[in-house]
Amino acid sequence: MGDVTPASLAPILLVLGDEELLATRAVTEAVAKARSVDPDVDVREYQAGALTVGEIAEMLSPSLFGGRRVLVLRSGQDARKDLVAALLAYAKNPDPEVQLIVLHLGAAKGKAFADGLKAAGATVVPAAKLKGHRDRVAFVRDEIRRAGGKCTEDAAEALIAAVGNDLRELAAACSQLIADTDGRIGADTVSRYYRGRVEVSGFTVADATMVGDVPAALEALRWALHVGVDPVPIADALADGVRTVARVASAGRGSPYQLASSLGMPAWKIERAQRQGRGWTPEGLVTAMRAAAECNAAVKGGSDDRAYALERAVFSMAAARAGGGAR
Repeated sequence: MGDVTPASLAPILLVLGDEELLATRAVTEAVAKARSVDPDVDVREYQAGALTVGEIAEMLSPSLFGGRRVLVLRSGQDARKDLVAALLAYAKNPDPEVQLIVLHLGAAKGKAFADGLKAAGATVVPAAKLKGHRDRVAFVRDEIRRAGGKCTEDAAEALIAAVGNDLRELAAACSQLIADTDGRIGADTVSRYYRGRVEVSGFTVADATMVGDVPAALEALRWALHVGVDPVPIADALADGVRTVARVASAGRGSPYQLASSLGMPAWKIERAQRQGRGWTPEGLVTAMRAAAECNAAVKGGSDDRAYALERAVFSMAAARAGGGAR
């Protein structure tokens, strides 16, 4: 954190943006800095929309007991006009013993308040959602650097492919990698660590599709394609999944062990198909078979976008299950 002195604490901090992780982190870091200057600092949090001018005047007036204070004002965009006027007047001549932290979503609502704080010299901490892929790569690399590690660009790319775009999950994955390695993180480290995710196969995609779990099916599909699984076995697995459920459903009731010999299938496969078959109608299975066949034709016929054909099959098959056959 470096040497923090009372003079280095910004009297007014404007945390601007709608990314909760970055906003929360900005507040945590500011409070930690204030505590390093004064361990007994008095930290109070308020919702801007529920605060009156009288209350704010009391909070900002010099304390009888002295001592440093941090006032955290959440949802600054919801502050009423009279409160905004009082805070902007205070911002022109803030108390050096008080740190005012205002969180503001940064959109059009309450823009005059944010602009006024900036004009009064508030220190701005950006906390906007990261828009593009490049921003997320930079976030991952910075996250590892902050923890004392080093991360190559391709390692950051691999981590985003494995974990997804959610900043909280990415931050957690970064700290996990730092904790479990020597801190030097390359693409090989990430692939070793996420090998469990790498071993996803067409069957993982098919199993999730057959029980109607579209988000899990798409995540498994995208990850499988990212790590180089051939689209053909994925299409085969989808077709096999629906065919197996249909065959087991048409064999009627019976224990997996009784049906194993008549269907010529291992008992575990029958048991899984019976479990997956709940929620399907015969019409739905026919529609899903058609979708799987179309997907197979597209993937094996060298369709330009085989990933799209597979995604469409996942959606169509799940819709067939939910709609009982209507597409």
